[in-house]
Amino acid sequence: MRTNVQTTPVAALAFAVFAASTSAILVRWSTAPSSVAAFYRVLFTTAIVAPIAFAFHREEFGRLSSRDLGFASLAGVALAIHFVSWFESLNHTSVAASVTLVQTQPIFVAIGAALLLGERVNRQTVIGIVVALAGATAMSFGDAGQAPLSDATAYGNSLAVLGAITVAGYVLAGRSIRQRVSLFPYVTVVYTTCVVTLFVLVGTQGHDYVAYPAREWLLFLGMAVGPGIFGHTIINWVLKHLESVVVSVAWLGEPVGATILALALLAEVPDAVTVVGGGIVLAGIYATTIERGKRQTDSSE
Repeated sequence: MRTNVQTTPVAALAFAVFAASTSAILVRWSTAPSSVAAFYRVLFTTAIVAPIAFAFHREEFGRLSSRDLGFASLAGVALAIHFVSWFESLNHTSVAASVTLVQTQPIFVAIGAALLLGERVNRQTVIGIVVALAGATAMSFGDAGQAPLSDATAYGNSLAVLGAITVAGYVLAGRSIRQRVSLFPYVTVVYTTCVVTLFVLVGTQGHDYVAYPAREWLLFLGMAVGPGIFGHTIINWVLKHLESVVVSVAWLGEPVGATILALALLAEVPDAVTVVGGGIVLAGIYATTIERGKRQTDSSE
């Protein structure tokens, strides 16, 4: 039983990161405005999880403290900003650069976890983070080396970094609240707040809410089921069992998966630096996740 307790969250995290890797490809295929794609991704995800939450956890909503409700709502706003900034970055820079830069979030998560959550970051964890980030940086440089860094590319890269900062806040809030609140009530509050925020943003930007072809609606649904349900929702489950630093570093596997998918589906061929960087990322993830994961003995839900 001890082995299952320790390995199941790690295996779930690996699967969730792979599912999240499909997001960049689906966004690239979509021609809808970034905020619209993000809105429907989260709306459809909410439509899936909310009925489960109210069917099996209805009474827990009434027990949510104002503090937890407030921070879960802030996490939803942060998630909305993350999606919009990152989705838009994909319109200005490559998949490899965008996904890599948005995954610099372990830096912000490690700082926040130490200051706000009391999660001690030991030497081996720091080494793992540094190794993984070095690989991610190599991937970004390798990709950028294929073309001059234009103003548009620099803008896209900046949006990806904003996405990293906001997703770090989302991860930290999840790690804290998930110790007290069940998965489905928590994600229902977060996703609902995110949907409302994105709805307002779409209207503010003057985009149409419904005038999109059938292909776009299928892509929106794919974003909800793949990176939404099997990615973010599983990651929120994992946050009860593994420290935020472990989750954030493992998330660095997303650019590796996205780069492989971009090669297969978008014909974006990574250069040697990107390939080597991907291997370094995986080594850093292994060093951090395995070492920290062995010390997690929380019982699964």
